[in-house]
Amino acid sequence: MKELDALVGAWRSSGETVGHPVVRIEGSDIYEWLPGEHFLLHHVDVTLDGRRYRALEVFEGDVARSYDSDGATGTMAVGLSEPGVVTLTGPDTRARLVVEADRMAARWERLADGQWRHWMDMRFTRETSPRSPAAATP
Repeated sequence: MKELDALVGAWRSSGETVGHPVVRIEGSDIYEWLPGEHFLLHHVDVTLDGRRYRALEVFEGDVARSYDSDGATGTMAVGLSEPGVVTLTGPDTRARLVVEADRMAARWERLADGQWRHWMDMRFTRETSPRSPAAATP
């Protein structure tokens, strides 16, 4: 779990889906450890073309479970393929996150007709440093 420490902090997020119609995404993401640092919480608060979407994701070792404002839940496998690269793989979606000190990028894909297809690109800019008081406020 300590390998996920690079995610900790508050991030300004923006992105868009690929294809037609393009859905624009703007908002914030906050990653914080629960006391004891056994579970990493990920708070998502974004708008999708003006519609607010919120989610909570809980990283538990090599699994991440998500719960969202639409009532959907999901489970994804968490991997660390190389330093600074986090992969998330679910039954029909997957992502590759490249994490740097002050920015992060994610490429999302969806499974369609038995093939993985590019679905969405996200960019993140760090707003607060890891472990700062603001980073721990959802």
